[in-house]
Amino acid sequence: MEGVDSVVREAAPDRSSQSADVREIGRRVEAEAPVFAAVRQELARVIVGQEGLVDGLLLALLCNNHVLIEGVPGLAKTLSVTTLARTLQASFQRIQFTPDLLPADLIGTMIYSPSDGGFSTKKGPIFANIVLADEINRAPAKVQSALLEAMQERQVTIGPESYPLEDPFLVLATQNPIEQEGTYPLPEAQVDRFMLKLRVDYPERKHELQILRRMARSTVEHEVAPVLSPADVVRLRELADTVYMDAKIEEYIVDLIEATRNPAGANLDIGEWIRHGASPRATIYLAMAARAHAMLQGRGYVIPQDVKSVAPDVLRHRVMVTYEAEAEELTSEDIVRQVLDGVEVP
Repeated sequence: MEGVDSVVREAAPDRSSQSADVREIGRRVEAEAPVFAAVRQELARVIVGQEGLVDGLLLALLCNNHVLIEGVPGLAKTLSVTTLARTLQASFQRIQFTPDLLPADLIGTMIYSPSDGGFSTKKGPIFANIVLADEINRAPAKVQSALLEAMQERQVTIGPESYPLEDPFLVLATQNPIEQEGTYPLPEAQVDRFMLKLRVDYPERKHELQILRRMARSTVEHEVAPVLSPADVVRLRELADTVYMDAKIEEYIVDLIEATRNPAGANLDIGEWIRHGASPRATIYLAMAARAHAMLQGRGYVIPQDVKSVAPDVLRHRVMVTYEAEAEELTSEDIVRQVLDGVEVP
């Protein structure tokens, strides 16, 4: 556990006790490293490259939160989510979102029985551990509203009754860029429910050559072995919550979020480009993602680089730019990058 003493220094009056606790967490994290290696190995049987996407999906799994994946068609977004689900001994449902989709197609409905004159509940595909919402930005507002309740409250209301969803419950949604024909912007309230927004780009040349050699045939079999159970996911999630975060790292996270709301306070001349800064939910998610990232790196403590590594995925859909920024062809990612470069690192 090299570097632990510098991480926990000044964290508590009894520094030796604190350091021992961090070392114990580190030992537990290191003991789980083969689990993540096994998951990555199974994913690599199907997915070539796309390390950022794979890490983002694992972060979401550790944090028990939802992910929005954006990219043009053909970049293995759906295949990546499907493959991850197959590495888990958990229930999985894929829902293709279309303009004519109804809320009942998602959550279920009440069915009338003529024999006894009563109603019974038929649950929809949302009742699964992992739900792939494919091309989520093609569905109408009523469907988005039904999905929003499931994502936020982790329950579904059918008729007069509310039904809790299984644990773990993750919505892994894919969407094509807004410029693609037949797509519509998601409501900001719903976008904010996604912990991460992952951008998927074209593969590198060497990876595309591997894809060609592996996939360019009429029948392709993707053999993936399940390596995690729901109980394993819960155990890993609880361990991620214990990863040590120093008070200076917490203050750094708050400084980053505050800089998106009040750039002048951080001596950043980008106020004219920001319409809305990140919400307190971003602060929570940034801390959770930083802990999970440290765990994936085999550490029981968070360093500033963990925060900087996950910040673009946590903040790119939470920092709203002005029309002036759009005229200058500045994106939210450009703003987040300037915030990360401008805020002092502890």
